[in-house]
Amino acid sequence: MAYVAPSILAADFSKIEDEVLMMEGFGAQYIHLDVMDGTFVPNTTFGPELVERIHGIHHMVNDVHLMVADPVTNVIDFAKAGADILTVHYESFACEKDLDDCIDLIHMLGKKAGVSVKPNTNIEVLQPFWKKMDLCLVMSVEPGKGGQAYLDSADQKLSWAKKMNQKHPDHHVLIEVDGGINGVTGPIAVAAGAEILVAGSYLFGKVDAKERLEGLLAL
Repeated sequence: MAYVAPSILAADFSKIEDEVLMMEGFGAQYIHLDVMDGTFVPNTTFGPELVERIHGIHHMVNDVHLMVADPVTNVIDFAKAGADILTVHYESFACEKDLDDCIDLIHMLGKKAGVSVKPNTNIEVLQPFWKKMDLCLVMSVEPGKGGQAYLDSADQKLSWAKKMNQKHPDHHVLIEVDGGINGVTGPIAVAAGAEILVAGSYLFGKVDAKERLEGLLAL
Protein backbone atom coordinates (compact mmCIF):
# COMPACT_ATOMS: atom_id res chain seq x y z
CA MET A 1 0.00 0.00 0.00
CA ALA A 2 1.32 3.42 -0.96
CA TYR A 3 1.24 6.54 1.17
CA VAL A 4 -0.30 9.63 -0.41
CA ALA A 5 0.86 13.19 0.16
CA PRO A 6 -1.53 15.73 -1.38
CA SER A 7 0.41 18.80 -2.50
CA ILE A 8 -1.26 22.03 -1.42
CA LEU A 9 0.40 23.75 -4.37
CA ALA A 10 -2.81 22.83 -6.22
CA ALA A 11 -5.21 23.68 -3.37
CA ASP A 12 -7.54 26.66 -3.03
CA PHE A 13 -5.64 28.89 -0.61
CA SER A 14 -8.76 30.92 0.17
CA LYS A 15 -10.03 27.88 2.10
CA ILE A 16 -6.78 26.08 2.79
CA GLU A 17 -7.83 24.71 6.18
CA ASP A 18 -10.89 23.05 4.63
CA GLU A 19 -8.80 21.67 1.77
CA VAL A 20 -6.25 20.13 4.13
CA LEU A 21 -8.89 18.59 6.39
CA MET A 22 -10.72 17.22 3.37
CA MET A 23 -7.63 15.32 2.22
CA GLU A 24 -7.06 13.98 5.71
CA GLY A 25 -10.67 12.81 5.78
CA PHE A 26 -10.13 10.99 2.49
CA GLY A 27 -7.25 9.02 4.03
CA ALA A 28 -4.07 10.96 3.19
CA GLN A 29 -1.24 10.29 5.65
CA TYR A 30 1.04 13.17 4.59
CA ILE A 31 0.46 16.75 3.47
CA HIS A 32 3.08 18.03 1.02
CA LEU A 33 4.12 21.67 1.26
CA ASP A 34 6.14 23.01 -1.67
CA VAL A 35 8.22 26.02 -0.68
CA MET A 36 9.62 28.07 -3.59
CA ASP A 37 11.69 31.23 -3.25
CA GLY A 38 11.72 32.62 -6.80
CA THR A 39 15.49 32.09 -6.97
CA PHE A 40 16.18 28.36 -6.87
CA VAL A 41 13.05 27.96 -8.98
CA PRO A 42 11.22 30.72 -10.88
CA ASN A 43 8.00 30.72 -8.86
CA THR A 44 7.31 31.73 -5.26
CA THR A 45 4.80 30.10 -2.94
CA PHE A 46 4.54 30.69 0.81
CA GLY A 47 6.57 31.13 3.96
CA PRO A 48 6.62 29.36 7.30
CA GLU A 49 3.50 31.26 8.39
CA LEU A 50 1.31 28.93 6.32
CA VAL A 51 2.81 25.82 7.91
CA GLU A 52 2.33 27.38 11.34
CA ARG A 53 -1.28 28.14 10.41
CA ILE A 54 -2.27 24.64 9.38
CA HIS A 55 0.01 22.24 11.25
CA GLY A 56 -2.14 22.14 14.36
CA ILE A 57 -5.45 21.41 12.64
CA HIS A 58 -4.64 17.93 11.30
CA HIS A 59 -2.80 14.72 12.21
CA MET A 60 -0.95 14.13 8.94
CA VAL A 61 2.82 14.37 8.54
CA ASN A 62 3.87 17.91 7.53
CA ASP A 63 6.11 17.10 4.57
CA VAL A 64 7.95 20.32 3.66
CA HIS A 65 9.85 20.41 0.35
CA LEU A 66 12.32 23.31 0.25
CA MET A 67 13.03 24.46 -3.30
CA VAL A 68 15.13 27.37 -2.10
CA ALA A 69 18.57 28.88 -2.59
CA ASP A 70 19.10 29.36 1.17
CA PRO A 71 18.16 25.99 2.67
CA VAL A 72 19.75 26.45 6.10
CA THR A 73 17.74 29.54 7.08
CA ASN A 74 14.57 27.96 5.73
CA VAL A 75 15.21 24.70 7.58
CA ILE A 76 15.33 26.59 10.87
CA ASP A 77 12.25 28.70 10.14
CA PHE A 78 10.08 25.85 8.89
CA ALA A 79 11.15 23.55 11.72
CA LYS A 80 9.91 26.16 14.18
CA ALA A 81 6.68 26.48 12.19
CA GLY A 82 5.78 22.81 12.56
CA ALA A 83 7.42 20.81 9.76
CA ASP A 84 7.90 17.10 10.48
CA ILE A 85 10.03 16.30 7.43
CA LEU A 86 12.32 18.87 5.84
CA THR A 87 13.51 17.98 2.35
CA VAL A 88 16.31 20.02 0.81
CA HIS A 89 17.74 19.89 -2.70
CA TYR A 90 21.20 18.52 -3.42
CA GLU A 91 21.59 21.31 -5.97
CA SER A 92 21.06 24.02 -3.31
CA PHE A 93 24.47 23.44 -1.76
CA ALA A 94 27.90 24.64 -2.83
CA CYS A 95 29.56 21.44 -1.65
CA GLU A 96 28.70 18.06 -0.18
CA LYS A 97 29.92 19.04 3.28
CA ASP A 98 27.33 21.82 3.39
CA LEU A 99 24.58 19.32 2.61
CA ASP A 100 25.94 16.91 5.21
CA ASP A 101 25.93 19.70 7.81
CA CYS A 102 22.36 20.64 6.87
CA ILE A 103 21.17 17.06 7.38
CA ASP A 104 22.77 17.17 10.83
CA LEU A 105 21.02 20.47 11.54
CA ILE A 106 17.63 19.03 10.57
CA HIS A 107 18.17 16.11 12.93
CA MET A 108 19.38 18.46 15.67
CA LEU A 109 16.09 20.33 15.30
CA GLY A 110 14.26 17.06 15.94
CA LYS A 111 12.98 16.64 12.38
CA LYS A 112 13.38 14.01 9.68
CA ALA A 113 15.73 14.90 6.81
CA GLY A 114 14.93 14.39 3.16
CA VAL A 115 17.11 15.08 0.14
CA SER A 116 15.87 15.62 -3.39
CA VAL A 117 17.45 15.81 -6.83
CA LYS A 118 16.22 17.54 -9.97
CA PRO A 119 15.45 15.39 -13.04
CA ASN A 120 18.80 16.18 -14.69
CA THR A 121 20.87 15.32 -11.60
CA ASN A 122 22.29 11.82 -11.31
CA ILE A 123 20.63 10.32 -8.24
CA GLU A 124 23.81 8.44 -7.34
CA VAL A 125 25.15 11.71 -5.88
CA LEU A 126 23.00 10.83 -2.85
CA GLN A 127 24.90 7.65 -2.07
CA PRO A 128 27.29 9.26 0.48
CA PHE A 129 24.32 10.59 2.46
CA TRP A 130 22.04 7.56 2.29
CA LYS A 131 22.56 6.26 5.82
CA LYS A 132 21.87 9.73 7.25
CA MET A 133 18.78 10.48 5.17
CA ASP A 134 15.24 9.69 6.28
CA LEU A 135 13.59 10.37 2.92
CA CYS A 136 14.65 10.44 -0.73
CA LEU A 137 12.49 12.64 -2.95
CA VAL A 138 12.66 11.86 -6.66
CA MET A 139 11.41 14.73 -8.81
CA SER A 140 9.44 13.33 -11.74
CA VAL A 141 8.99 16.85 -13.17
CA GLU A 142 11.21 19.92 -13.26
CA PRO A 143 10.61 21.62 -9.88
CA GLY A 144 8.93 24.99 -9.85
CA LYS A 145 5.33 24.58 -10.94
CA GLY A 146 2.46 22.12 -10.78
CA GLY A 147 0.55 20.34 -13.52
CA GLN A 148 3.55 18.96 -15.45
CA ALA A 149 3.69 15.53 -17.09
CA TYR A 150 5.54 12.65 -15.39
CA LEU A 151 9.07 12.10 -16.70
CA ASP A 152 9.92 8.45 -17.42
CA SER A 153 13.48 9.09 -16.22
CA ALA A 154 12.12 9.03 -12.67
CA ASP A 155 11.63 5.27 -12.88
CA GLN A 156 15.36 4.58 -12.96
CA LYS A 157 15.93 6.89 -9.99
CA LEU A 158 13.20 5.21 -7.97
CA SER A 159 14.63 1.80 -8.81
CA TRP A 160 18.09 2.92 -7.69
CA ALA A 161 16.68 4.18 -4.38
CA LYS A 162 14.88 0.88 -3.83
CA LYS A 163 18.14 -1.01 -4.42
CA MET A 164 19.92 1.25 -1.94
CA ASN A 165 17.39 0.28 0.71
CA GLN A 166 17.93 -3.37 -0.11
CA LYS A 167 21.69 -2.87 0.32
CA HIS A 168 21.15 -1.22 3.72
CA PRO A 169 18.46 -3.25 5.50
CA ASP A 170 19.44 -1.63 8.80
CA HIS A 171 18.45 1.85 7.59
CA HIS A 172 15.28 2.32 5.57
CA VAL A 173 14.91 5.58 3.65
CA LEU A 174 11.37 6.49 2.59
CA ILE A 175 11.17 6.85 -1.19
CA GLU A 176 8.92 9.66 -2.37
CA VAL A 177 8.05 10.79 -5.90
CA ASP A 178 6.72 14.21 -6.84
CA GLY A 179 5.32 15.39 -10.17
CA GLY A 180 2.73 14.22 -12.66
CA ILE A 181 1.31 11.54 -10.38
CA ASN A 182 -2.13 10.27 -11.40
CA GLY A 183 -4.05 7.04 -11.84
CA VAL A 184 -1.76 5.96 -14.69
CA THR A 185 1.67 7.09 -13.48
CA GLY A 186 1.08 6.21 -9.82
CA PRO A 187 1.22 2.45 -10.40
CA ILE A 188 4.33 2.88 -12.56
CA ALA A 189 6.09 4.85 -9.83
CA VAL A 190 5.13 2.34 -7.12
CA ALA A 191 6.33 -0.57 -9.25
CA ALA A 192 9.67 1.22 -9.65
CA GLY A 193 10.07 1.73 -5.90
CA ALA A 194 8.03 4.74 -4.74
CA GLU A 195 6.43 4.50 -1.29
CA ILE A 196 4.98 8.02 -1.00
CA LEU A 197 3.09 9.55 -3.93
CA VAL A 198 2.85 13.34 -4.04
CA ALA A 199 -0.22 14.41 -6.00
CA GLY A 200 -1.56 17.92 -6.43
CA SER A 201 -3.66 18.79 -9.47
CA TYR A 202 -4.81 15.16 -9.72
CA LEU A 203 -6.61 15.54 -6.38
CA PHE A 204 -7.44 19.13 -5.51
CA GLY A 205 -10.47 20.63 -7.22
CA LYS A 206 -11.74 17.27 -8.48
CA VAL A 207 -15.29 16.14 -7.68
CA ASP A 208 -14.05 12.55 -7.38
CA ALA A 209 -10.98 13.42 -5.30
CA LYS A 210 -11.87 10.85 -2.64
CA GLU A 211 -11.99 8.01 -5.18
CA ARG A 212 -8.77 9.22 -6.80
CA LEU A 213 -6.93 9.34 -3.48
CA GLU A 214 -8.25 5.95 -2.43
CA GLY A 215 -7.07 4.54 -5.75
CA LEU A 216 -3.53 5.74 -5.06
CA LEU A 217 -3.65 4.42 -1.51
CA ALA A 218 -4.52 0.97 -2.82
CA LEU A 219 -1.37 0.70 -4.97
